[in-house]
Amino acid sequence: MPYYHVVFTLPAAAAEIAFQNKRVVYAILFRAAAEALRDIAADPRHLGAEVGAVAVLHTWGQTLQHHPHLHCIVPGGGLSPDQMRWIACRPGFFLPVRVLSRRFRTLFLARLRAASAAGELRFSGGLTVLAEPAAFAERLGLLRSVECRVGGDVAAPARHRAGRADFPHPVLHERDSLAAA
Repeated sequence: MPYYHVVFTLPAAAAEIAFQNKRVVYAILFRAAAEALRDIAADPRHLGAEVGAVAVLHTWGQTLQHHPHLHCIVPGGGLSPDQMRWIACRPGFFLPVRVLSRRFRTLFLARLRAASAAGELRFSGGLTVLAEPAAFAERLGLLRSVECRVGGDVAAPARHRAGRADFPHPVLHERDSLAAA
């Protein structure tokens, strides 16, 4: 069975909020990515199945800069809505990247807005201004127009490489990253 390596990456304007609010924002990142995968995969126009995934948070990039992103390994299909059969994705294609990216951005920003409204976010230093509701709303407006990248091997199955244990990718995620418009 093929599996897919899907990477959800926060844009810099959200990453700096995450840096000061790790617990809250990383939890939002996990929830938004999982929900986006489930929502788009459940849609009969795309897969029409209930999917699962294993996700690992990376908070730093290759250059040791703060770069929060989530690596997800997802099987190439899922259970039918009645959970009685396996529905395989189309050969070589899992889910549409642009649709998945937009759903992720919508969910992430809604949860971030809710966290702010609930008083769960704290800001210091250069981000102190974001404690003001108007400034935070302006930041969210900026983030609505910025790409929340979803990439990796979304449209092609990840191949197992003999001699590399059972890890799907011995290389870094930037290799095949895709971005939504």
